[in-house]
Amino acid sequence: MGNFMIVEQIWIDNTYRNFNYLIACPETGEALAVDPLNHTKCLAVARDHGWDIRQILNTHEHGDHIGGNQSMIVATGAHLLAHAGAGNKIQGINRGLSGGDIVRVGRSVELGVLDTPGHTMTHICLLSHTDVPALFSGDTLFNAGAGNCHNGGHPAELYSTFSGQLSELPDNVLVYPGHDYIANNLEFTLDREPGNKVALKLLEKVRNQDPSQAFVSTIKLEKEVNTFFRLQNHTVIAQLRETFPDLAENPDSKTVFLRLRELRNKW
Repeated sequence: MGNFMIVEQIWIDNTYRNFNYLIACPETGEALAVDPLNHTKCLAVARDHGWDIRQILNTHEHGDHIGGNQSMIVATGAHLLAHAGAGNKIQGINRGLSGGDIVRVGRSVELGVLDTPGHTMTHICLLSHTDVPALFSGDTLFNAGAGNCHNGGHPAELYSTFSGQLSELPDNVLVYPGHDYIANNLEFTLDREPGNKVALKLLEKVRNQDPSQAFVSTIKLEKEVNTFFRLQNHTVIAQLRETFPDLAENPDSKTVFLRLRELRNKW
């Protein structure tokens, strides 16, 4: 028997365009809720499947990710998991997590914890140890984009997370982000790299997608359409040098990343 989990991506249909997630063990029906802002929807999905939510995991401390915690705990008695350094920002953490820790769901599901600073300094992602691996990336990695660093984060740390961890992930890893920003992000990619045919084709496909049936990308595809992975692309660099004339002819990847993040802030 292979190693599987069941993932429900739950579209919240709020202003921030949040996704909530339930990750369930197919053998026991035990479930983990990731950033369950809309506890009502999450509980309804769990009830429909006959799942028992035993744990809640917050990728980071922002209100649109932790806002459903207390209601979910009252309803289920679930244990709360978050970054070990987030205790003063997230109320009631039962288990503080560090990079390399394992989160188990039921009998068969194992998720590895990645310590991924940048969007905030206490942000974690989960990487499933399943036959088809999946990354629950919170607000670090979006489809075709990267998280901003406005509220407690740092762009240099985000670059380190992208270059040192995310870019090393296998091509077949599925990407489950904290928000549906894919169309806007692809438009930024095409603004930076107008000839990117893969991004153009994907934008046509997802521009009017129903986020309750959202397209799920992979790390391989992200490397083709996400500007923040394409730091040595000649077009990306040439376009950046038009905006930033002081940029060297062959800038290092970190400089390119930081300038792209700066542009995306205002874009």
